[in-house]
Amino acid sequence: MKNFYLKLARLAVEKYVKEGEILKPPQDLPEKFFKERSGVFVSIHKNKELRGCIGTYLPTKNNIAEEIISNAISASKDPRFLPIQKEELPYLTYEVYILEEPKPIKSLEELNPKKYGILIKAIDSPKSALLLPDLEGVDSIEKQILITCQKAGIDPTKENFVIFKFGAKKYAE
Repeated sequence: MKNFYLKLARLAVEKYVKEGEILKPPQDLPEKFFKERSGVFVSIHKNKELRGCIGTYLPTKNNIAEEIISNAISASKDPRFLPIQKEELPYLTYEVYILEEPKPIKSLEELNPKKYGILIKAIDSPKSALLLPDLEGVDSIEKQILITCQKAGIDPTKENFVIFKFGAKKYAE
């Protein structure tokens, strides 16, 4: 596997699931993994079915390497699913998204679900949710907003909310 993003996510999950330990970033990673910071999402699939997806839309760690490791481990125990077991490891595939900082939009015309993910935040409550860009079945701005509102528990007909858009670089197996 040549992709360092995917390799790091896989190594982090395998070490955690097999040994219960958090991977230290390998020193042979490209320099940008240690110098740059970004929000990161890690998705894990088994037989094309989602097994976990966790991330941060803003950086929370010292660098991208630590962000990938932390979010990969969190994705392996996504509360929506049973924790990943050792027997599953050979059958897993990974996606890593490196996110740009979310920017508030001025109009819906700025959105494009194939190009941008969105972050929606309620104005009068702490509810919020994010939807990554270019997801299968999300083919319109309206659908992207509706799904994100549902994830956040926001009723778009009764609650006020703001929308942020962000670009993301996707690495997938």
